[in-house]
Amino acid sequence: MPQNSQPPAPTKVEQPGRASRRRFLAGVSGAATGVVAAGIAMPNVSRAQTVTLRFQSTWPARDIFHEFAGDYARTVNELAGGRLRLDMLPSGAVVGPLQLQDAVASGGLDGGHGVTAYWYGKNPAFSLFGTPPALGWKANHMLGWIKYGGGQALYDELVQQILKLNLVGFLTGPMPSQPLGWFNREITGPDDLRGLRYRTVGLAADLCREMGVAVTIMGAGDIVPALDRGLLDGAEFNNPSSDRALGFQDVTKTYMVGSYHQSAEMFEIIFNRTRFDSLPAELRTILRVAAESCSADMSWKAMDRYSRDLAALKQAGVTVVKTPDSVLAAQLAAWDKVIAAKSTDPFFKKVLDSQKDWARRVLSFENEYEVRTDLAYQHVFG
Repeated sequence: MPQNSQPPAPTKVEQPGRASRRRFLAGVSGAATGVVAAGIAMPNVSRAQTVTLRFQSTWPARDIFHEFAGDYARTVNELAGGRLRLDMLPSGAVVGPLQLQDAVASGGLDGGHGVTAYWYGKNPAFSLFGTPPALGWKANHMLGWIKYGGGQALYDELVQQILKLNLVGFLTGPMPSQPLGWFNREITGPDDLRGLRYRTVGLAADLCREMGVAVTIMGAGDIVPALDRGLLDGAEFNNPSSDRALGFQDVTKTYMVGSYHQSAEMFEIIFNRTRFDSLPAELRTILRVAAESCSADMSWKAMDRYSRDLAALKQAGVTVVKTPDSVLAAQLAAWDKVIAAKSTDPFFKKVLDSQKDWARRVLSFENEYEVRTDLAYQHVFG
């Protein structure tokens, strides 16, 4: 026998019972294969139907914020590959901007895009997730708190346990610090704000009232008409692109930029919880991950569009003025009083303490570790 050859394998004798079972299982396997083949040949038998969710923003169709909401819807639709589709609607298509949350919670809409400050009337802590006090942080720091500092769990506690709303929400889209706003004349100090009829939302409304401002809360589409009719003396909305699209420059030419009243804000995406929970796990994941993806993309798009639109406002004759330090100092002093008053509510204090812990640690690192950008900018660009 050659060295590498093996002896022949012994012949295996099938027992009669085993042979019958083997033939039976082979027949079942063949039948199953035929069923699979039939399913492939007739895909309409098993193809899942597209789930369509009605999704409304709180923004006018011409606003860049509605564009951001549309970017989210498009991303979800692309990632879902036909299994899920968000039907994008502008503000007012079903309900007004301040009625969106109720409509989604009740099932009148499946989801929506807005800001938490709009729900301030239900619980002041809502505004902490959209327009918190000035802690030296920016919106991206705040999103870090949402993701890694316990912010999402606190948001869920407010929505689902304290208020018992039938909602699921994601925080997304960091905004730059917002302008003090549009005025008929330049604001040179805090005394110029006293008695002014002024539009803002959320905790910023309490801040401005503490400074002697007469605050009116209204949706985006109503602001410019109110300014034009003299019902407001000043107003803020958010950014150069939105402000330009809304037509602020057509009714006033003084644009005060830089303010602590809303120095860190983000968007909120909400879904009816019953509808959300009924979706397969992978589609729920797509809704969440798309919010994070679009958060980054939005911040990059804002760099491009906001800078271009601020330049266009200047070309249209708008005078852009930095808010004076005296007003900023008065805002910080007013924040101290607002925080003290609101912190008598245990949950409000719980959220704010969590935010302070995060901001203290993260900004301490950043201030110590990061290099200054203004010196390099001045060196290169003058």
